Amino acid sequence: MKQTKKQIITIFTFLWISVCSFGQYDSIPHDGYDRTYLVHLPTAYDGSTDLPLVIAMHGGFGNAYNLEDQSQLSVKADLENFIVVYPEGVEGGVLNISSWNAGWCCGFASNNSIDDVGFIDALLDNLIGQLAIDTTRIYATGMSNGGFMSYRLACELSDRIAAIAPVSASMAMATCNPGRAVPIIHFHSKLDSNVPYLGGVGNGFSNHHNPPVDSVLYVWSGHNNCHNFTDTIVNNSQYLHTKWANCECSTIIEYYITEDGGHSWHGGNQTAIGDPVSNYINATDLMWDFFQEHTLDCDELSLSNDNIAENKVILFPNPAKEKFSIHITEKYQSLEVSIYSPLGQKVMSKQNQKDINISELAEGVYYVFIAIDGDLKVEQVVKE
Repeated sequence: MKQTKKQIITIFTFLWISVCSFGQYDSIPHDGYDRTYLVHLPTAYDGSTDLPLVIAMHGGFGNAYNLEDQSQLSVKADLENFIVVYPEGVEGGVLNISSWNAGWCCGFASNNSIDDVGFIDALLDNLIGQLAIDTTRIYATGMSNGGFMSYRLACELSDRIAAIAPVSASMAMATCNPGRAVPIIHFHSKLDSNVPYLGGVGNGFSNHHNPPVDSVLYVWSGHNNCHNFTDTIVNNSQYLHTKWANCECSTIIEYYITEDGGHSWHGGNQTAIGDPVSNYINATDLMWDFFQEHTLDCDELSLSNDNIAENKVILFPNPAKEKFSIHITEKYQSLEVSIYSPLGQKVMSKQNQKDINISELAEGVYYVFIAIDGDLKVEQVVKE
């Protein structure tokens, strides 16, 4: 009897499950390297229904099995019926550790311009060709350097990644031009000294600069066309939970920062050389709840004419050498202006001023956040 391609794939998948007990460690060639990865299939997987896929990327000194234990994502996958792939970075450098090229972070991969975005792109093609995957529900998360990498995927593979969930990370991209609004849920600890949430150089081996996390998310609120400043959902002795809503395509940006833990996976297992984990929240549970709210499909904007102010904002001159002015077409009572660098650092803040002096700023493109009576607009200005 002649078998269809779908039947052949189903038979192959059944054999794979039977032999490998729902897991497979494999590799694909990419850019001169054999790139390795671990796939976990949920216990209910039978190849007949397309399932969501979570890409989970380890941190420095980590690997696929390390992150699987640290995050407990495979346990969650069995309960909720989704697939997890744990790709691994390229080994190299003095300590021969695996790292990801997430921009200027981190280590061997960054220093040698390893094509990690291309690897993830090729890995997705490979997995989609073998497994029943819902291509509208592919998500990315990662610990530390892997979390940095999830931000890069949001910048450069936004056509494939439905949402991201960085853990104990920041963003290391000088420029980011996503093709769509990307939902983000971010987890951090106030006690993280490796990647400080307030920014700066941490005490980790990579010795790189980390933009403040809230600044990174403010920049993303501009990418996602959010029209309000962040709302505080919870602020108690255990953690702070903030949210940017009212964004394009029902996009949400959320941020949890705990008072306990450190440079670790919140609510997961502590590693042999890692910091204690937070006991106040569970990143794996929270990110899966978040992922279930978002897909690549977006038929309309979540914003309507009822909740967007009619004010039009014009910056002139633009480009500007020494100063620019903000022209607002309608009357208003309060005006707050914040300017962020491409790295997510706040470089200026003004209250009720429409003439902004930027003579001391370096040349480049800046994000201008303009809050008019609480309604947020984001523009760009070029400093010559």
